[in-house]
Amino acid sequence: MTVAASRTRKYDVVLYGASGFVGRQTVAYFAKHSQVKALGLKWAVAGRCADKLEAVRRDCGAPKVDVVVSEAHDTAAMDALARDAAVVLSTAGPFALYGSELVAACVRHGTHYVDITGETPWVKGLIDRHDADAKKKGARIIPFCGFDSIPSDLSAYLAQQAMQAQFGEPCSSVKVAFSIRGGFNGGTLASLFNMLASGQDQAMADPFLLNPAGTRPPNANAHADPHGPRRDSDFAAWLGPFFMAPINTRVVRRSAALLGYPQGFEYQEYLRLGAGPGAAVAATLLSAGAASSQAALRLAPIRKLAEKLSPPPGAGPSEASMDGGSFRARWVGHSASGNTVRGEISDQGDPGNRATTKMLCESALALALQLDELPGGGGYGGLLTPASGLGDVLVQRLRLAGMQFKTYPAA
Repeated sequence: MTVAASRTRKYDVVLYGASGFVGRQTVAYFAKHSQVKALGLKWAVAGRCADKLEAVRRDCGAPKVDVVVSEAHDTAAMDALARDAAVVLSTAGPFALYGSELVAACVRHGTHYVDITGETPWVKGLIDRHDADAKKKGARIIPFCGFDSIPSDLSAYLAQQAMQAQFGEPCSSVKVAFSIRGGFNGGTLASLFNMLASGQDQAMADPFLLNPAGTRPPNANAHADPHGPRRDSDFAAWLGPFFMAPINTRVVRRSAALLGYPQGFEYQEYLRLGAGPGAAVAATLLSAGAASSQAALRLAPIRKLAEKLSPPPGAGPSEASMDGGSFRARWVGHSASGNTVRGEISDQGDPGNRATTKMLCESALALALQLDELPGGGGYGGLLTPASGLGDVLVQRLRLAGMQFKTYPAA
């Protein structure tokens, strides 16, 4: 393993938005990481407030790392940040409000970039504006590197590998059932409210919003998000709609196009509620509640009330609550000939905070430390997904960081 070839850059990684709720966790993660210390990784914290950044690096045990003061809408500051960094990790959301100049600067300077956005309409705009230039520059721009949407993307990716290994053919469909325990932070909710307030509902409803041109199937409506409860024999459980599915499924479908999954590949995901009659009731109530809450939040007065009652950006669950969280993503893949593969991804810690921090930081470290081992090699770039941009290297890094990956043998 070697440090990124771009030692001409001042920093191997810059953590942007470091004083936010998840940002502070990324600083602590880097400060404690054995490879960061052993390999002498050059990193810095960045954001708009010097005093807050100074406090974060002190409180997180990194008093000697550099502080880079840079405001998100200052093009010159974003250019300077991107020019100095081999990799930028960003937690500064809502990304549609604070992320566009930074991504544009990273593309201009051939700087790799990861973030934790779940804002699919914003990423669609990035694809339209920057994909071609990022390819030319060899810059890997990889949004969705948190719980949005790494477990989903890697589940489909690993299902394809398992089907090839066990049966010598690809998966024609994959589905995932999630079990989660955890809370929300203020930044995540702020991003949601901003998407609703900006009228992006129509774009969010497109199942193939993020797909490359020419890869939308003629039966796109058949891939619409499920809304009702269902009893699923593959999972032996009742399933309901998963609130993150409208984000994750779009990411997986872009991966399917970029990685060449078979034509007509299908992907869906759900929330697993259990096997008994109580789970059937819960799935029904969840389905009805999800539909009504989505409709209510489209109304400005209700959305503003929800914003007032929600934790503000920079706030989130307690340390004890985050430590007590967990997630489990069970996946099932089917081939056109009827073969089946199964597996799961799981981890301890609040998925939107602890697990997200781990996934985001390991994504950035994959770019900084193992660039030549990533899919496409060192010069590959574009608006990518976690699976298409980080692939097996990310799986290996997350496994070493304690995340569980299981693939079950064929029955």
